Amino acid sequence: MPTRREREYYRMGFKDGVESERHRVRDAGGQIRYAEQEIREEFQERGRALRRLKPKRKLSAWNKYVKNKRNHIRYRDGKLNLKKMAVAFRRKKRR
Repeated sequence: MPTRREREYYRMGFKDGVESERHRVRDAGGQIRYAEQEIREEFQERGRALRRLKPKRKLSAWNKYVKNKRNHIRYRDGKLNLKKMAVAFRRKKRR
């Protein structure tokens, strides 16, 4: 018996397959091909719609601190030393 999640994944895959079938086109030689340009445009429109609906979350003070390259403290092998960075972050006076 498939789980709820598996059924959902199957439904999503089936829906994608049906949508891709809509984009099948017969060219002059009778060959079946997919209208790739139309598919790309449709996905781009979906992406724009999703971006409009969902605003980006606000970065925390720590995320802003880590994002700034000037605050990076590194080990010799190039990895970030997050422990020292965290100490410096807590010591730093924020506005």
